[in-house]
Amino acid sequence: MAEITAEMVKTLREKTGAGIMECKSALNEASGDFDKAVDILRKKGIASASKKIGRTAVEGVIESYIHAGSKIGVMVEINCETDFVARTPDFKIFAKDIAMQIAAANPLYINRESVPSDLLQKEKEIYAEQSKASGKPAAVIDKMVQGKLEKFYKEVCLLEQSYIRDPNVIIGDLLKSLIAKIGENIVIRRFTRYQVGETSKS
Repeated sequence: MAEITAEMVKTLREKTGAGIMECKSALNEASGDFDKAVDILRKKGIASASKKIGRTAVEGVIESYIHAGSKIGVMVEINCETDFVARTPDFKIFAKDIAMQIAAANPLYINRESVPSDLLQKEKEIYAEQSKASGKPAAVIDKMVQGKLEKFYKEVCLLEQSYIRDPNVIIGDLLKSLIAKIGENIVIRRFTRYQVGETSKS
């Protein structure tokens, strides 16, 4: 087993934002393997973040972003539990990145729970009709419809979308990682996206 040095703990802390004792414990658990220690902290952090989701978050910021050329603009409200966290660089960077995500990927809803039931029913009917044309058995058609629905959620729900800066990361996981790092519940409350020439959705 490799010796756990103060430098290793410091490097791990800078990379993950975890506490000194947590970093030391993870390195011991990983027998000094840095990448394994990162994975251990990430798993513990996501588990910890899940417990924080649901706590009241009424502080935060309203972030805006105007895309180059001034043709697309976004305003998004992101909440946290304390004004202190709202002023941290990590929180501000996250808010700016989410505004840019909305500008680039054009989500319509925050999460799948926000999708209106009548729209969802309509999409299911369309997918069912498309899938029936394949002539496959009913059980296979059901799976095809579910697969199309999952793709639909990934397109229209912000938390289901791939992160524009790293397509391997989902926005929902990015949010959980920040919750784990900061130690407070964070909520993407609402957003509005404007594009020159588009008609109002209302």
